[in-house]
Amino acid sequence: MGFEVRRIYVEKKLGFNTEAINLKANFKENLRLNNLENVRVLNRYDVSRIDEKDFQKAVRTVFSDSNQDYVYEDIDVINNVFAVEYLPGQYDQRADSAAQCIQIITGKDKPPVKYAKVIVLEGMLSREDMNKVKNYFINPVDSREAELVKPDTLDEEYPEAEQVETIENFINKSKKELEEFRTDRGLAMSFEDLIFCQEYFKNTEKRNPTITEIKVIDTYWSDHCRHTTFSSSIEKIDFEDGKTTEEIKNTYEEYLKARKYVYKGRKKDISLMDLATISAKELKEQGILDDLEISDEINACSIVINVDVKGSNEEWLLMFKNETHNHPTEIEPFGGAATCLGGAIRDPLSGRSYVYQAMRISGSGDIRQNPEDTLAGKLPQRKISTEAAAGYSSYGNQIGLATGYVNEIYHPDYVAKRMEVGAVIAAAPRTNVVRGVPQKGDAVILLGGRTGRDGLGGATGASKEHTEESILVCGSEVQKGNAPTERKIQRLFRNPFVSRMIKRCNDFGAGGVSVAIGELAEGLYINLDLVPKKYEGLDGTELAISESQERMAVVVREEDINNFINYAHEENLESTVVAKVTGDRRLKMSWKGKNILDISRDFLDTNGVKQKINVQVCEPIKPCFEKKFKSKNFKDAWFENLRDLNVACQKGLAERFDSTVGAGTVLMPFGGRTQLTPAEGMVAKIPVANGETNTCSLMAYGFDPYLSKESPYHGAMYAVVHSVAKILAMGGDYRKIRLTLQEYFEKLNKDPKRWGKPLSALLGAFAVQHELRIPAIGGKDSMSGTFKDMNVPPTLISFAVAVENIKNIISPEFKKPGSRVVLIKIKKNDNNIPDFEDIKTKYNAVHEAIVSGKVLSAYTVGFGGIGASISKMVLGNEIGFKTRDGLVLDTKDWFSASYGDIILECPEDVHIDGSIDVGSTIDEKQIIINSSSDVTNIGLREISDAWLYPLNGVYPFKQDTEGEIEDCCILGDQKNTQKRATINIAKPKVFIPVFPGTNCEYDTKAAFERAGAESEIFVFKNLSSLDVKSSIEEMNKMIRQSQIIALPGGFSAGDEPEGSGKFIAAVFRNELLKDAVTDLLKNRDGLMIGICNGFQALIKLGLVPFGEIVDMKGDYPTLTYNKIGRHVSSFVRTKVVCNMSPWFSMCRVGDVYSLPVSHGEGRFAADKEWIEKLKKQGQIATQYVGPDNNPTYDGLYNVNGSVEAVEGITSLDGRVLGKMAHSERLSSGLYKNIPGEKEQHIFEAGVKYFK
Repeated sequence: MGFEVRRIYVEKKLGFNTEAINLKANFKENLRLNNLENVRVLNRYDVSRIDEKDFQKAVRTVFSDSNQDYVYEDIDVINNVFAVEYLPGQYDQRADSAAQCIQIITGKDKPPVKYAKVIVLEGMLSREDMNKVKNYFINPVDSREAELVKPDTLDEEYPEAEQVETIENFINKSKKELEEFRTDRGLAMSFEDLIFCQEYFKNTEKRNPTITEIKVIDTYWSDHCRHTTFSSSIEKIDFEDGKTTEEIKNTYEEYLKARKYVYKGRKKDISLMDLATISAKELKEQGILDDLEISDEINACSIVINVDVKGSNEEWLLMFKNETHNHPTEIEPFGGAATCLGGAIRDPLSGRSYVYQAMRISGSGDIRQNPEDTLAGKLPQRKISTEAAAGYSSYGNQIGLATGYVNEIYHPDYVAKRMEVGAVIAAAPRTNVVRGVPQKGDAVILLGGRTGRDGLGGATGASKEHTEESILVCGSEVQKGNAPTERKIQRLFRNPFVSRMIKRCNDFGAGGVSVAIGELAEGLYINLDLVPKKYEGLDGTELAISESQERMAVVVREEDINNFINYAHEENLESTVVAKVTGDRRLKMSWKGKNILDISRDFLDTNGVKQKINVQVCEPIKPCFEKKFKSKNFKDAWFENLRDLNVACQKGLAERFDSTVGAGTVLMPFGGRTQLTPAEGMVAKIPVANGETNTCSLMAYGFDPYLSKESPYHGAMYAVVHSVAKILAMGGDYRKIRLTLQEYFEKLNKDPKRWGKPLSALLGAFAVQHELRIPAIGGKDSMSGTFKDMNVPPTLISFAVAVENIKNIISPEFKKPGSRVVLIKIKKNDNNIPDFEDIKTKYNAVHEAIVSGKVLSAYTVGFGGIGASISKMVLGNEIGFKTRDGLVLDTKDWFSASYGDIILECPEDVHIDGSIDVGSTIDEKQIIINSSSDVTNIGLREISDAWLYPLNGVYPFKQDTEGEIEDCCILGDQKNTQKRATINIAKPKVFIPVFPGTNCEYDTKAAFERAGAESEIFVFKNLSSLDVKSSIEEMNKMIRQSQIIALPGGFSAGDEPEGSGKFIAAVFRNELLKDAVTDLLKNRDGLMIGICNGFQALIKLGLVPFGEIVDMKGDYPTLTYNKIGRHVSSFVRTKVVCNMSPWFSMCRVGDVYSLPVSHGEGRFAADKEWIEKLKKQGQIATQYVGPDNNPTYDGLYNVNGSVEAVEGITSLDGRVLGKMAHSERLSSGLYKNIPGEKEQHIFEAGVKYFK
């Protein structure tokens, strides 16, 4: 076998070419290419170190699906064609997954694979048109145009890295030379910091530094890592005369009193950081903050909570964290947003807690803007937003993290720089988390991914101001995510035997080795030669500061090294000892046998020269924001309000994020029978591994950029108030809330007026914390929101977190006609400052009413006012609303935000103190407004149309399919099936394999164990060909000892290469496993089930519809990309149309269930002949149905566009079931805002089959 490069092109057949169809529409709409007739997309793979036989096998089973794809060895296209590939060094999940699959099917080492996407444009297009497409499609930050000619070799030749440079004459450079050096080397540190470095090396170390030392210091002291802006000492504050500045000044005086109480005479700088944290310190001093976990190891906000586990009380840690990736997402949206979430996850994960729910808040300019109006040096707003949504959702969906709430905020100033914020919640039993102090001789283990050039300079890059050139020169600063690897770390750290070994842990975020390991202990020796690399050629500096993702630095005792590494290997993770804890206070690094860094901890911990700042607080423009309406007519204004981008429906955006994985979601993002009422935040059960709980966490956010731009003080104040009100409206107790804040401001430099904005905002937030006695115990600042002379709006987002009993959780959609609708209105003075005593009184009354069952639904009065809130409340269950006679509200009252106010639906006989009657719910599908002069009737259909469609062109919420479907219920005999096995087993064994990308194994295990089975999870290992061989042998043994194989959902190797389930199918086509499966199904009366990704694997193997593993043919049924062209996560209604399978023995034909779905490739496809055969043989088990219980092609109900609305099919004998809906994602108390029967009992039926 030589090293010949073998090339193949794969193109989707007509009907499966969703990507090409969507690209054509995208190019035509956004680039105005009227002559564009067709777009073809071909996936090009180059492979070497593989013989022809293995290559052809890979073509058939890895690179293509015969029933979906055309395969070409060459393409006869000369004009209007180009290819796109990732830049060298960037992680390519598609190529990597292809190589992993080839390793499986050949049993040999992974071969080199290179991937490129080939775009063919058909039509009369000019060279200018082609350039326009390329510039729009290719992001130079991470990609480039690829050569069309096949290369001679795929072997990368990396030049040997040169020795690390010692900076000549550094300690003697003049100030001018130092500034030139700072600029030439692209350092983020200030000139004063560089002089400080020079003095240190000259007077203390008495030598010139290496470039590694300077780059590490630059990283360590960056604003991103050390919050140098927030920590700057504020020397003087001037308050401009004015009504609002007088309020701000009074709050500042309260802050000074709090400092005096907390510090008791100790000297402490006044700074933004101190202001952000003083409330927590004050409440802790008062003994109120007794739930805060006290630890030197700070991974995330961490509080101690009580969790009800199987009826008993356990102490747990609840951790939460918010993270931004504004700069990376601005220049490389997919990767930047993906690693925003990845970074947010790793903080509490490094605290050994299990991350189970996420929230995403983003900020954009108008995404409907014509791309031709994009500023020079910028990507189009639509491209940033849509690709960022794809990146964040891809990462979260793959890792198996439920994204419970998504909202994109629109403001023209976010054109200056994108806002991308991720917030996560995590939990762990307190006994699983050991907070140890590293001792001399302890080992530091690098766990997870390998190191490359991605993310180089990310921390310093995020700390800089940016220009038109940023997009061209900042590519290496963007990290690349690998979600399946982070999922493995999640699994590993959930093991208490592992977590209790860890004395301290840090994630590899900003700063790489230098910070992640450098922060773990006071004295460290790091051997960079031991750091695993993605490829050769990296020098010592790159190894020290690379921010390659999915890595953890873990401190363990020397005697625990082997145990830890063995546990990591069992989870298919690499782990390597790379450092030792030393007894001195120095950070040392060696590379190629030489010390390239040796710095005093005392110097490093100074964080550079303390910046001293003067601040001027200016009188805000005004203390409120008033919306302007073009419409004079009230009804027209109502619709205009609903069409406002910050009011309009974001269902098409939110439903690309998996919201139900983990089987803990209490409120779906959109609720009611129609799934059209958006939730106020997210609620999830604490992730108890074994058993049930009634304890849940709540998270909500608050922020209005329009108000904040008018007055940062009011903006931050009402951000906190609104986040608190949302928690209350979901059933939480506001008194138990803990906050974490996200600040995002322009580059302040040393301009006192600029500094006045974050100071005013933090004082606004402090005022609420101080008055309501609820502290911010963490946060994140990003202080580089500037592009040339443009700045982001002053941004302080409040994230509120609470813990509650699940029985107290309520949702916002109106529940029934005849209810009273009341308004809880907060008193505010003429300067728009809330009366906090009034808030306490009314919020206490509301919470008491909710706990007593006197509130049916609740919604806060946010952006868009009462009119927007009522409109959303009516849509979920299509229950109308009528104002009470004599209610007087003007247009401003109806459509202006009134943060802190809450609308409640109550039973007719209930009165809540302090509430104002505004109307009642009615049977009619309309909103009726009775004013003093006339009556306005607004139909619910009119409301939904106005609200649903403004963003539909960018984020479509549904895609219909043409055609009619006949009902195919089968009530006939069951001659082809048996409902009982020939052997009786009291507790059948279920084998649940976990592959790279699997994320539903815990849910599946829990479902079977609730049904009475014994479940065993097995992690497939493929770090080496030896691991593959031993895993297959172990699987063979376990299958032969089991009665059921359950293939859980997830993303098999990231659903790559370009298709779901390929990795799993590659494994099961191994002859040993093929025989084991055949034996189970043919000789031992066994059962098999595959849900979602498992269904995709079953159909690729032929196990459905054939009941055995077969070679695939071009006309066989398949599952392919959703018609809508994106991931879909929502609830569907599925009807049992045949119950001849053992899996449906506890269902009746015609039963309809409401079940969660979450998939990107769930569209069932088969020709008419196959459909008729499956119908006739009773193999179509379940179908998607609409409100009338009939199968449908309406995209709201048949969410993926499946032919004949097929949701699940079986083998001919019924013992193999494949289905898309997640029947396993159930538990008590979940999905409280989704009506319908959810328990399908298929797992009980599977167990009952053996009894």
